[in-house]
Amino acid sequence: MASRARRPLPKPAKATATATATTTAAKPPLSARLLRATWRGLPAGRYEAGWEPGLKVPAADGSPLITDHYFPRAEGDFPTLLVRSPYGRGLPWSPLYGVLFAEQGFHVVLQSCRGTGGSGGAFHLWRNEPADARAAVDWLRERPWFDGRLGTVGPSYLGYTQWALALDPPPELKAMVVQVGLHDPYALFHTDGVLHLENALAVGAGMTYQHRGIRPFLGATLRLRRRLREVTTARPLRGAHERVLGDEAPWLDEVMAHPDPGDPYWHGASLAGAAERLTVPTALITGWHDVLAGQTLEQYGRLRRAGCETTLLVGDWTHTSALQRGWPEVFAESLAWLRAQLYEDRSGLRPTRVRVHIGGENRHRDLDDWPGDPAATPWFPSPQGHLTRRPPTDSLPAASFRHDPADPTPSLGGPLLSPGAGPRDNSALEARDDVLTFTGPPLTEPVDILGPVSALLSLSTDTGHAHVFTRLCDVDARGRSVNICDGLGRVTTTGETPSRVTVPMGSAAHRFAAGHRIRWQISGGAHPRFARSPGTGETPVDAAVLTPVHITLHPDSALTLPHSPANG
Repeated sequence: MASRARRPLPKPAKATATATATTTAAKPPLSARLLRATWRGLPAGRYEAGWEPGLKVPAADGSPLITDHYFPRAEGDFPTLLVRSPYGRGLPWSPLYGVLFAEQGFHVVLQSCRGTGGSGGAFHLWRNEPADARAAVDWLRERPWFDGRLGTVGPSYLGYTQWALALDPPPELKAMVVQVGLHDPYALFHTDGVLHLENALAVGAGMTYQHRGIRPFLGATLRLRRRLREVTTARPLRGAHERVLGDEAPWLDEVMAHPDPGDPYWHGASLAGAAERLTVPTALITGWHDVLAGQTLEQYGRLRRAGCETTLLVGDWTHTSALQRGWPEVFAESLAWLRAQLYEDRSGLRPTRVRVHIGGENRHRDLDDWPGDPAATPWFPSPQGHLTRRPPTDSLPAASFRHDPADPTPSLGGPLLSPGAGPRDNSALEARDDVLTFTGPPLTEPVDILGPVSALLSLSTDTGHAHVFTRLCDVDARGRSVNICDGLGRVTTTGETPSRVTVPMGSAAHRFAAGHRIRWQISGGAHPRFARSPGTGETPVDAAVLTPVHITLHPDSALTLPHSPANG
């Protein structure tokens, strides 16, 4: 992208009469203060927070973007954090970002994106954010309290608005904190051309209703929960979401109807290129069961290759629990990074670039980098249901099963936006006839994996078209099988000749304890997390006819694990 003409940096604002008058503005909304009072384990505030609500900031096209300004009620110069959101400016954003960071000595500019939260214009998933973010910075330059030190912070789509500014970063931008953040909308909605159905509906509800307030959002969420089965089993899927969301999310129908990442519809949606040339110090935070964990790890890799100063924290969180149960740790990490970059106070930084939660032992491990240099070790399925390090010696099929899309294999846990996300006991799921499991022997010593997991699957089908869902589980001594990571791919076959497909299963940091067993789970889908394959080759969004499919797994298949030397 061509560079814009740069204005000189403004001189730091001093304690002028204008700045002093600002400190007499209103207290933050009562709801934010009440919620703030319930949190435990957070650092004590340094200042009392003030609030200027309802400011009108011109977007790139002149539309008014409604903006709230939080600030420390004190004399002096303070850096500014820009937080741009399509989810409104009330709960939980006002206490999480407005109040808490103002208490720590930051101006916080919390702005509603176009077409949301009272802002003018029409919302679009990606087309407006780069220009509107630059317009917000232009407005900041005219504020008497803006001293030229700028940072950004926020989760999910609030991470996307940060990457939008980073496409052409202004000289004032000195720090970013991307929490469970998005940079590629296509990958949020699709994997290998397969729709993330349940998550797409949840995103639709959030984007349509959350900026209107708690009551409308909760109403939409409850309607979706009650009618989820009805909507996700509709034939065809196209338009079925209107039964819950009405006709107020036309973009969702467009998203569902464009499963090909090369479709012109998605042109300009991904902001991955921002990280490939960024020099702004950036902290990244995610959880192993976050729907955007893969995108965060991609961001980290790009920043490292670009030579950008960066850190990575991965907790045992889902997308939502990172801002709930994990918030004290997420806030502390974010605050330390912002203070280091905007106040030149590095005392709160941890000693290593990477910190990851190790599943199976429930503790964090500090690492020099991610993923390091693990050994990629293949594990092979046997016809007896065993998982072994020995390659197969014959050509007999390992197993076969019948997947019926009219009675699809249900999804369980994993990276979802629903309350059922995260690790779950898979034992009941694995008892189904349409789920294969291959299980290793009890381990005589712990086995650590640190890095990307993948499956090479050799498959044949009787219809020529299928999905395949593959999952890694940890089986304890009582037989409880808990999911660690997973992935889904599409398979197209001709006649009885098997096709080989590699399915990325995400990344993991996990210790299989002595006495536990490693399990590989394979099925024909995970519904409604993923739209079901109709078995005919027709797109799941448009299919009205469902055909059962027989899937055969051949012995030249393998589960590849990133084995790492045990570390304490």
